[in-house]
Amino acid sequence: MAANKPIQQKIVETLEENYMPYAMSVIVSRAIPEIDGFKPSHRKLLYTMYKMGLLTGNRTKSANVVGQTMKLNPHGDMAIYETMVRMTRGNAALLHPFIDSKGNFGKQYSRDMQFAAPRYTEVKLEKICEELFRDLDKNTVDFVDNYDGTLKEPTLLPTTFPNILVNANQGIAVGMASNMCSFNLREVCETTIQFIQNENVAIENYLIAPDLASGGQLIYNAREIQEIYRTGRGGFKLRAKYRYDKENSCIEIYEIPYTTTVEAIIDAIVNLVKSGKIKEIIDVRDETDLNGLKITLDIRKSADPDSIMNKLFKLTTLQDTFNCNFNILIEGRPRVMGIREILSEWLKFRIGCIKRQLLFDIDQKTKKLHLLLGLKKILLDIDKAIKIIRETERESDVVPNLMEGFGIDQVQAEFIAEIRLRNLNKEYILNRVSEIESLQNEIADLEETYRHEEKIKKIIIKQLREIAKKYGQPRRTEIIHEDDIEEITKEHLIEDYNLRLFLTEQNYLKKVPLVSLRANPEHKLKEDDRIIQEIETHNKADLLLFSNKHVVYKMKIYEINDCKASQLGEYLTNLLDLENDEKIIYLVATDNYQGYLLFAFENGKMAKIDLQSYATKTNRRKLANAYSDLSPLVRIFFLEQDRELVAISSIQKALVFHTQNINAKTTRDSQGVQVLKGKKGSWMIAVKTLDEVNFTDPDYYRTKNIPAVGCYLKDEDKEERQTNLFEI
Repeated sequence: MAANKPIQQKIVETLEENYMPYAMSVIVSRAIPEIDGFKPSHRKLLYTMYKMGLLTGNRTKSANVVGQTMKLNPHGDMAIYETMVRMTRGNAALLHPFIDSKGNFGKQYSRDMQFAAPRYTEVKLEKICEELFRDLDKNTVDFVDNYDGTLKEPTLLPTTFPNILVNANQGIAVGMASNMCSFNLREVCETTIQFIQNENVAIENYLIAPDLASGGQLIYNAREIQEIYRTGRGGFKLRAKYRYDKENSCIEIYEIPYTTTVEAIIDAIVNLVKSGKIKEIIDVRDETDLNGLKITLDIRKSADPDSIMNKLFKLTTLQDTFNCNFNILIEGRPRVMGIREILSEWLKFRIGCIKRQLLFDIDQKTKKLHLLLGLKKILLDIDKAIKIIRETERESDVVPNLMEGFGIDQVQAEFIAEIRLRNLNKEYILNRVSEIESLQNEIADLEETYRHEEKIKKIIIKQLREIAKKYGQPRRTEIIHEDDIEEITKEHLIEDYNLRLFLTEQNYLKKVPLVSLRANPEHKLKEDDRIIQEIETHNKADLLLFSNKHVVYKMKIYEINDCKASQLGEYLTNLLDLENDEKIIYLVATDNYQGYLLFAFENGKMAKIDLQSYATKTNRRKLANAYSDLSPLVRIFFLEQDRELVAISSIQKALVFHTQNINAKTTRDSQGVQVLKGKKGSWMIAVKTLDEVNFTDPDYYRTKNIPAVGCYLKDEDKEERQTNLFEI
C-alpha cells in the first residue's frame, strides 16, 4: 500500500476556511464583552437564573443553575460554574456582584483558595439584577434561538445603567483582547447624566478615576487618566493599603492591587528576605480570615515601616499597574473606545431599548382600547347583545352575528363573546368603558415620548438617579495624587551604613565599613604606596574625585565595592577609566553639596568655589574644568565652614589668614584671588592648617587683610618643625 502523500494546500485559503471562522467565533461569541457589559457566557447564565425565578425567593443549588444553563450554553459544567463564581458576592471580584451566594466561592485576591463544588453552594440573583432585566418582556431587545432551536435567549440585556463601566471584565480573544476596569456606580451614573445633557462635558470632572473591588490606593496621574478616558488604552498604578502595629512591631497589609494575589506577594517577599535584599523583615504570614484579607509582616523594632513598604512597593506587586484596553463589541464589530464613545454607544443602545418598550406599550394599550371601544357599543343595548347570542343556533355563528349586529370587527366580537354571563351588567361595562379616556391619554403620551428623543433622555436620567440612590456605594479605591507619593528610586533600596574611604598615592581607593575597620584595622598597601587622604562618610553619599588633570569624577559611594583594610581596594585608573598619567588627588563626600572647595595655587592665588557648582541635574559622571589650570595646584581643602589656614612660600615666609576673606565663586575654573604675594621670585609651596604647623606664636604671622607677603619663619618654628612644615 502506497504511503499517504501530503496534500498541497494554499495557505491563504486554508486560513480563510479554517482559522478565520474560529477566530471570529472567539471574538464575537466568547471573549469580548458587548455594550450591556456582558460576554455571552455571563448573559446566558444570568438569563437562565432569571427564567428560574431566582430574582425573588430562596437560593437554589449552584449545580441546578449550571444544569439549566447548559440548555443555552453548550459547554462543560465546570466552565459554566467558573463563570458563575466570578459574578458572586462571595468571590469579591466585582464592585456590584450579580449573584447572591452562600458557601465557599474562593476569592479573587487568592490564587490557591479554591471554590467549593457546585453541589455544595447555593445562589440567587442580587437585587441589582432587576436593572438588568427591566422590561425584558416588552420586546426591548432581540431574542434568538439557542444552539438547538428549542429555546429563545436575548442577544443583549436592557441594562438601565452603563454596566460595561461599572464592573471589571477581561477577555482574551484571537489576535485581540479586552480589559475593562471598573468605575464607581454613582460616578458613572452622574457622568452619564452630565453627558446626556451635554456631549462635550469634561468627563474627568465627574468620573474621577477607576474604582476597583479590591480597594487599595490609586496613584492619580491626570495625564494617564485622561489618556485612558480619551483612547480606551493606557494604565494606572495601584498600591496596597497597610497599617503599622507598633505594639507588636508588625505591618498589616489589608488591601492589595486588583491585579495581584496574596500568594504572589508573599512569595516575592520571602524571596527578597532570602536573598538579603530586605533585612528588616523577620517573618511573613497570610492571616486572611472571615474578617477579610490580611498579610502580616513581623519587622525589627528599629526598622522604619514606611521605608520597608517603599522597598516592597518597588520590588513586589504590592504596587502594580492595571493596563486598560476598552475593546467592546458594537453590533458584532470589536472597537477600542474611550469613555465618551462608550457612553455615546450605550446611550444609543438604551434609547433603542426604551423606544422598543414604548412601541410595545403603545401596541398593547391600543389593542386594549380597541376592545373597550367595541364593549362601549354594546353598552347602548345590552339586551340586544344577549338576544343575538341566545337566538344564534350555532356557536360558530355567535361572533359573525355580533359583528353584524353592532358593527364591530372580529377581535371586538370575540372579546364580547367571551365575557361571562355575570359580567353582562351595566355596572361592569360602565366601569370598563370608563378606562377609554385614560387609555387614549396614555397612548397619546407614549406616542409623544416616542417621537421626541429628549423626553426619552429624561426617562434615562430619572432611572440613573434612582439607581445611583438605591445601589450607589462609597469609593473602595482611595485616590492619592502622584505629587504626594515619594518616588521610589534605586537609592531607596540601598542599605545605608557608616564607612571610611582611604585614598592612596598610587591611585587605590578603599571603602571600608566602620564595623569591619574596628575588627581589622591593619592596612595592606603596595610597596612604596601610602595613604594620602581618609574621610568618614556613609554609603548613600555622593563622592567627588578630583584628578591632577583638572577633572572631577562623580559617583555614588554605594557603587564602589566594600573591602577590608587588609585588601588593596579599587584601582581608580580602571574604575574611572583614567588616562595613564592621571591620578586622583583629592576626595569630597557630600549629601547636599553644601560648603566650599578651596584651591590653592603656586602663584599665591586661592579660589573658593561653592560646592553647588559641582551638583548637576543630569548626574554626569565626569566634569571638565574642575579647577583652574593657569598655575600648578598646591592643595585642595573642603570647607564646611570658614577657618584659618597657613600659606607658606618658597622663601620661608608664612601667612596666617581666614578663608572668610576670600569671596566665593560659582565658576569652577575661577583663578580666585591673590592671598600670598610673591617676593624676589618666590612662590607658594604649601597651605596647612594651624594644627599641622603648631606655631609658637600664630599672631605673629596673622593678617586681617589679603593679599599679604607674610612674615619670615621664626627660628623656633623653622628648625624644630622644618620637615613637617614643608611636607606637601
